[in-house]
Amino acid sequence: MKFRSKFQNFHTIVAWSAFVTLCLCVVSPTASFAQNQSKVPEGHPFAPVVQLAKKAQQAVDQVVDYEAVLTKREMVGNELTTTQMEIKVRHQPFSVYLKFREPHAGREVMYVEGQNGNKILAHEGSGLTSLIGTQSLDVDSSLAMKGNRYPITMIGIENMIEKLIATWEYESQYGECDVKYYPNAQLGNVECRVVETSHPTPRRQFKYSTMRLYLEKETNLPIRCECYGFPAAAGQKAPLIEEYTYTNLHTNKGLNDFSFDSKNPSYQF
Repeated sequence: MKFRSKFQNFHTIVAWSAFVTLCLCVVSPTASFAQNQSKVPEGHPFAPVVQLAKKAQQAVDQVVDYEAVLTKREMVGNELTTTQMEIKVRHQPFSVYLKFREPHAGREVMYVEGQNGNKILAHEGSGLTSLIGTQSLDVDSSLAMKGNRYPITMIGIENMIEKLIATWEYESQYGECDVKYYPNAQLGNVECRVVETSHPTPRRQFKYSTMRLYLEKETNLPIRCECYGFPAAAGQKAPLIEEYTYTNLHTNKGLNDFSFDSKNPSYQF
């Protein structure tokens, strides 16, 4: 089916994932998709979508910290890049540790809000650049942003769900908005619910043609989002713009200041 075909390239690009199987059971919104009355007009197709996303946001609010594997695919310039890394996140103060798997295996990046001059600490794992040692970079510097659509301050499941909610609330001002629900989806071996929003016609107010949010059934946490642009011409596939997938997600691990300290002997800073 058409929805399934959009995932075919994913199987060949992301080695860690055997495949994504969607049980294509399109249904009308149930009680769990009840309409939200806050910033979305009553009766708009995106009202239950925002309600669903805000329930996921409430689940994220119960998370103090987490560890996961993040696989991100982003259109940077005219190139679709794929990066996989181990990630640790603490929400207060916002703290991030990354260890790259591929490409740039061994690269480590750390950011702690309010520390290190609010700068990134980073070093390469191998090659001539690794001889430079740890560098201190502004979060929005050209070197820190190389190969990335967003600064490190925008990483994580909390930022991901907030961005989706803001986009859906904004788009709810307009018509030409379609919604599909896939309540029995599977991402690898994780059971999920998926909501898909789309716009049949390119409009200036719509940044993406299609957006998908994956929620883990057991925890209701957001573990993947996909954003597609509009096809360049009729009959062409919608280009993938952004995709963020969190696997092996383990929450409330008790991460502390030392977990985000460059002097931690577990790291190579």
